Amino acid sequence: MNEELLHSLNEAQRQAVLHFEGPALVVAGAGSGKTRTVVHRVAYLIAHRGVFPSEILAVTFTNKAAEEMKERLKRMVKGAGELWVSTFHAAALRILRVYGERVGLKPGFVVYDEDDQTALLKEVLKELGLTAKPGPIRSLLDRAKNQGVAPESLVAELPEFYGGLSRGRLQDVLVRYGEALRAQGALDFGDILLKALELLEGDEEVLKRVRRRARFIHVDEYQDTNPVQYRFTRLLAGEEANLMAVGDPDQGIYSFRAADIRNILEFTRDYPGARVYRLEDNYRSTEAILRFANAVIAQNALRLEKTLRPVRAGGEPVRLFRAPDAREEARFVAEEVLRLGPPFERVAVLYRTNAQSRLLEQALASRGIPVRVVGGVGFFERAEVKDLLAYARLSLNPLDVVSLKRVLNTPPRGIGPATVEKVQAMAQERGLPLYEALKVGAEVLPRPEPLRHFLALMEELQDLVFGPAEAFFRHLLEATDYPNYLKEAYPEDHEDRLENVEELLRAAKEAEGLMDFLDRVALTARAEEPGETGGRVALMTLHNAKGLEFPVVFLVGVEEGLLPHRSSLSTLEGLEEERRLFYVGITRAQERLYLSYAGEREVYGRTEPTRPSRFLEEVDPTLYEEYDPYRPPRPVPPPHRPKPGAYKGGERVFHPRFGPGTVVAASGDEVTVHFEGVGLKRLSLKYADLRPA
Repeated sequence: MNEELLHSLNEAQRQAVLHFEGPALVVAGAGSGKTRTVVHRVAYLIAHRGVFPSEILAVTFTNKAAEEMKERLKRMVKGAGELWVSTFHAAALRILRVYGERVGLKPGFVVYDEDDQTALLKEVLKELGLTAKPGPIRSLLDRAKNQGVAPESLVAELPEFYGGLSRGRLQDVLVRYGEALRAQGALDFGDILLKALELLEGDEEVLKRVRRRARFIHVDEYQDTNPVQYRFTRLLAGEEANLMAVGDPDQGIYSFRAADIRNILEFTRDYPGARVYRLEDNYRSTEAILRFANAVIAQNALRLEKTLRPVRAGGEPVRLFRAPDAREEARFVAEEVLRLGPPFERVAVLYRTNAQSRLLEQALASRGIPVRVVGGVGFFERAEVKDLLAYARLSLNPLDVVSLKRVLNTPPRGIGPATVEKVQAMAQERGLPLYEALKVGAEVLPRPEPLRHFLALMEELQDLVFGPAEAFFRHLLEATDYPNYLKEAYPEDHEDRLENVEELLRAAKEAEGLMDFLDRVALTARAEEPGETGGRVALMTLHNAKGLEFPVVFLVGVEEGLLPHRSSLSTLEGLEEERRLFYVGITRAQERLYLSYAGEREVYGRTEPTRPSRFLEEVDPTLYEEYDPYRPPRPVPPPHRPKPGAYKGGERVFHPRFGPGTVVAASGDEVTVHFEGVGLKRLSLKYADLRPA
């Protein structure tokens, strides 16, 4: 059994798999087989080291990755069903379902997704008599909870007015939002890990029980852990620290989600004596692509030293196309995809910002090339799906006001806004939950029948919550005549919506019960995970491309202001993360990599000249070739680069973005220029493309 598990591994993978007790860091480069290494290590612990499957926890960042790992392990070892393989949030939610009452959670607590959060924030704003958009407030809540701090503590760092509210009123909203969540027996997504931490840090008995269930811990994509996930991992690892962290600091690209790359860079400081294993053999990309990728990422200082080695020698050269403008760039991509021909699912087009997708989608579609834009509305965000889920959550938890308001008159049953206002007023006057106030309203309001019918329906549904989830939804559809409602309300696309309802029933059939199904939904509804492209070219941002691979990749907009993005140029950390993002895009390519940039691009409604990204200028130009299928090869004209000392002060100059100006000071590679209508700007001669006027 030992040899069977090890014979398909390279030497570095084998050494990591053989690691037994104590902390270990596996620095796994892109395409180096890290999932294979983790799966074989888990199987080796069970088959050769006598570890029980029920003592092993493996944490991934996506539900899709967790399911794939489970399936691979089921094929390899007996008892794999007892393994604990899940995302961070799923692991924390599982703990809370068992022990949540110890930190004040009711057994039927629900988890609010982004739409539910937004609806609750709207209610809070309305209650407080405030006019503001909930989006910025929700972003603040997410940021605070990912960092593991109280949202109120971040208010002092904000401008005097944030999202249309003063700091004082924002504090009121945050406090009231927290009170409303507790009153409704709900957590938002960010609360799941925080509540689990509160439980584990405050209850030694529970912590011991959970640690027995997680004696050997594996954390994938460790470079993406945020402060709360880091605390959760350290707490579970304890003094034994049988923790294997797997990741690649060169692919740390999620600081906007509070991911902290220092967690992986400082792993050996956190766990003295930890063994470090480096997986550097790349099975994904050709030699030409990897040489370019290694040259790009070598410019970063914040990294753990490694060099990807190609298993596949040679390959097509990396090609760079300079387009006159963004529209021609999109045309180039579409024409080249046509030239390469189907199957089109081989191809991905990657870009830094969502705004870049429009021209690309139009250019591809106009040539009859099927396209899928990754990052559209996810299945569980669709209106008809959310309606049915709201009924299920309300049946389990009548305190859930967000769900109650969604379904109270859906399908229409004669409960209008005036009735709702009267019931809310009664709830406030009598100190009742809204659901209980409905019962009062059904006795005292002039037209009680609609409320009585609704309450009778809810009683029927509450009797079904502990049975099969599919049976619950089928009864709901029949009792509300929901399919007919969709036909009447959405005559143009009701068939698509009915297909979504059927898909929901199929998903419910796979769950163990209604609560299990809702937990699965809560953990997957945040964002649609990129999956099969179904014969279509995939368009996606570089952030969405993480973890995927394609035979052909077009990486567009490789220019200053886009990649690196203008918002990231003020700090070394920001610039290095942009370089890592470029590296992630490069290493998605298996066989062909095309890079492109535009000579000018529309920015905030104005067409402005651009220049190639500094990331291109930093690497040896022999690592890529200029490519232009429309005319014979010619060198791409380099931007004007004055040498240090070229300016003394007083010279008239021109900058493509800031216009004409006068040099007022010069020192080495830097000049200070006064631009008319802009003011003083300090510029690097290496990057500024400054020209004599």
